[in-house]
Amino acid sequence: MEYVLETHDLYKRYKQTDVVCGVNMHVKRGEIYGFVGRNGAGKTTVMRLVCGLVQKSGGSYRLFGIEDKERKINLSRRRTGAIIETPSVYPRMTARQNLYEQCLVMGVTSYEVIDAVLHFVGLSDTGNKTARNFSLGMRQRLGIAMALVSNPDFIILDEPTNGLDPQGIVEIRELLLRLNRERGITILISSHILSELSKLATCYGFIEKGVLIKEISAEELERSCRKSIHITVSSTSRLPLVLERQLMLYDYKIFSETEAELYCNVKISDLAAALTEGSIDLLKVSERDEDLEGYFINLVGGAK
Repeated sequence: MEYVLETHDLYKRYKQTDVVCGVNMHVKRGEIYGFVGRNGAGKTTVMRLVCGLVQKSGGSYRLFGIEDKERKINLSRRRTGAIIETPSVYPRMTARQNLYEQCLVMGVTSYEVIDAVLHFVGLSDTGNKTARNFSLGMRQRLGIAMALVSNPDFIILDEPTNGLDPQGIVEIRELLLRLNRERGITILISSHILSELSKLATCYGFIEKGVLIKEISAEELERSCRKSIHITVSSTSRLPLVLERQLMLYDYKIFSETEAELYCNVKISDLAAALTEGSIDLLKVSERDEDLEGYFINLVGGAK
């Protein structure tokens, strides 16, 4: 398995506070990795550590297979673009001038990339308009454009849709999907808008109080969150016989002697009738249709 980013027991302490505690993250090439956590959970600090903006307190990380202690890590960082917290742009400069300055910083000598990047992010028609007169969505797209001038293989985005209106959120989402699908860029993105993140991410990492508590693919998450019916019955010993022979239901899971989960559409009246015919008492029924936000809250226990 080829990883763009791996962290091993990554640790960061500020004074007497542990902010990142032994994080083991795995971002595969070509993924859109959704980084999920509450404010103060450690998302931004992990991103800052990986970008080399703050010093780690312990552990290690690898970018494109190069460990952070190696001299060649700077070459790996040149293959990485990032926006941490807010885009760093020159407010009195135009979009083109901002990209020109970014080319100088990144050592990019072919300025033809500026026109291509401006077109790609939808800012080619901004002309002499300065960044201070841009909408928040336009500034976010300019920030992404600045991250793209060095033709990165990996971009790190910290809350890129924060504060945007619905139209701006859609524009950023479509832009990121194009970057991933058309250019094959791997993306690490954090967001508080979990419903929006679910339209982008191909896998997720959940962080709480500095600890990465779970990594899961979008497919696994969908299976975990799919609609189901949880039932409590007098006995599950004969339940498979009733479900399969009488109701033709095969997608279920038995948890105990009295509880089971059905992953299918079935009328409760039909279920109750079949169970009664099979001498099984239906004691309790509850439906579950969990989304990403619900999954996250259940995962961290809803604790503050």
